[in-house]
Amino acid sequence: MAALAPDAGRAHVVGVTGAPGVGKSTTTNALVTAHRAAGHRVGVLAVDPSSPFSGGALLGDRIRMSEHAADPEVFIRSMASRGHLGGLSWAAPQALRVLDAAGCDVVLLETVGVGQSEVEVAGTADTTLVLLAPGMGDGIQAAKAGILEVADVLVVNKADREGADRTVRDLRHAAQLGADSAPGGWRVPVVRTVATEGTGVDDLMAAVEGHRAWLGPDGLRARRIRRAAREVEGLALEALRARVGGLRGDTRLESLADDVVAGRTDPYAAADQLIASLTTG
Repeated sequence: MAALAPDAGRAHVVGVTGAPGVGKSTTTNALVTAHRAAGHRVGVLAVDPSSPFSGGALLGDRIRMSEHAADPEVFIRSMASRGHLGGLSWAAPQALRVLDAAGCDVVLLETVGVGQSEVEVAGTADTTLVLLAPGMGDGIQAAKAGILEVADVLVVNKADREGADRTVRDLRHAAQLGADSAPGGWRVPVVRTVATEGTGVDDLMAAVEGHRAWLGPDGLRARRIRRAAREVEGLALEALRARVGGLRGDTRLESLADDVVAGRTDPYAAADQLIASLTTG
């Protein structure tokens, strides 16, 4: 990571998320086709869920993108979530940095099928696409779904199905409720697509480019600073968690636990004392 750091920060990272079955992989494939037509070098990072029982993952998203397998300007990497929550893999930020440093103009980050609260992709991507499909909930469902709040672009895929007009109408209403009221704020567009046929992909590309232009260099840098801060914080917490996990049976932890049980201190104060002892050596 230290060696790659000077060469990273050039690729535009586009997150593709949504519930299972909305067509994330097909949409990602269509976006790859569109970017290649524009002459862009493309990286794809597709995260598949790991089984909570066997620990294995199918890693099957590459099958849907087989038409790009022989293209030397497209690199597709599947990753297992390995139980990490939020729709991504723990190693996803590092893998994104590798694709960025390798010279990709755009990196498409496809999450596992997510629900209403898995919003980690928003902290990892420069532009977040949230995909939905007709028949997956009424207007109330659209309004309460927390994942909509992280969308920079809302996409109604499979828009040739019955109920697509209502879905678009509900999403536009939900987007207006959460719209940035500040002058010049981003207005989340709702784009119709039929990814299997390539319909609406040009409009989707235009919406992504519109968001990138709205961010500008300063907005993009601010997003990436927040992303780096979250990554550093996550790594620090993981390192601290590993050190705490290694204290099983340690006299410091046992002593603090005894103080909590005896009522001499509370768990919060004990945790503060434990962290202080770890960070001071």
